[in-house]
Order: sequence, then structure tokens, then C-alpha cells
Amino acid sequence: MKVFLIEDDEDIALVVEEALKTQGFKVERFSRALDFFPAVEGETPDLVIIDVMLPDLDGFRIANFLKNRPDLSEIPIIFLTAKVSEEDKLKGFELGADDYITKPFSVKELIARVKAVLRRAGKWKEGKVFKVGGLEVDTDRVRVCVDGNEVRLTPSEFKILRFLLENYGRPVSRDRLIEEIRGHDHNASDRAVDVHIKHLRDKLGKRGRYIKTVRGFGYRFEI
Repeated sequence: MKVFLIEDDEDIALVVEEALKTQGFKVERFSRALDFFPAVEGETPDLVIIDVMLPDLDGFRIANFLKNRPDLSEIPIIFLTAKVSEEDKLKGFELGADDYITKPFSVKELIARVKAVLRRAGKWKEGKVFKVGGLEVDTDRVRVCVDGNEVRLTPSEFKILRFLLENYGRPVSRDRLIEEIRGHDHNASDRAVDVHIKHLRDKLGKRGRYIKTVRGFGYRFEI
């Protein structure tokens, strides 16, 4: 599996490259957007990781270029950046990014989120068990454990939790969650989603704080 990495900080680029290579990825690095463009014309990668602040073009413009090309628009994009404001993150997602990782970051977090993005894109297949900070979710067995203790969820609660985990770190709109639970909840609405989230947080105990509210938009699962 091939990853194109656009990052002008040599130290960070080396860390990311080595971390990905330990997981079996092939990595091609670029320090400038203008070096990346001819490369992506000749080879379509499975994923592109882009630093927002580059010496020639900013990462948002690169994402806009990719998403406006029919032959390149399906390539998953992860932003890697020191820009931490909610506005910058939402701008990245509005441009079609699949995730937004802020610096500094841990190698484990980077790998987990790369795999999550590729899984959503249908390019990464592995066991369907999520293990995050004391929370374990087995999607095949429809089973949830918190610190080793099983927790009973309703079908709608389970679907919401699973979808948030599949989109780890990424804001998910209330409308998208409504679509996710409509089969089990015919009265699905913004209010219904908020109620399910409240029940989820209560049932998950101290792990419920991992479900963050994104004001005016929806929710995000992140430690």
C-alpha cells in the first residue's frame, strides 16, 4: 500500500515515514507541493498525508486540487498540522479531508488513524474489534466492554458508538448519525441523537468523556 507524504519538516517526515514503513506501507516523501503534483499524475497513492503549512502552497489548496479532479478525488486525505483551532479543522473536513491530526502526535495515534481512514475507504481489512482507552467494542459480536465489564447498549446506541469509532478524531454531523440509526429508530431526529449520546456517555462511565460535542455540528470520538 502506497502513501504520499507532503511535509517540509525533515524530522517529522522521517518519523512518519519510519512509522508507516514498520506497518508495511511504501512511502514517498515530498517537501514541496510542486514536487508532489507531477508524482500524483504518474501514480495514484492509496493515501495522501499533507502538512497544511508548506513553503510553496498550503495543504488546503492541495486538497482542493485533489478533490476537484475526478481521477484523484477518491484518494483519502489526512492533514498533519500545528493548526489546532476548531475552525481550521472544520475547514479541512469541508474540503474533503478524511482526518486532521495535530502536532505533536504519537506514532501509535498516527498509525491508528491512518488505518481508520483506510478502513473507511475500504482499503484496510482487519479484525473488527476496537480497543481504545479501556473501551473494547466487538462489532461482529455486538459486544461492548468498559474496563473489562460488559455494557448493554440499545441497537441505536451501538450503531452510533461504532460509527464514531470508525471515524475516530473526525467530527460526525447529527444528520449523518440520523442516517446511521434510522433502521432502528423510525423517529430519528437531532433530539433523538442527542438523547442517545447522553445515554451512551452515562453507560460508558468515565469513558463517556471520549465522546466530544462539536458545537453546532455533531460529535467526535477522541481521547
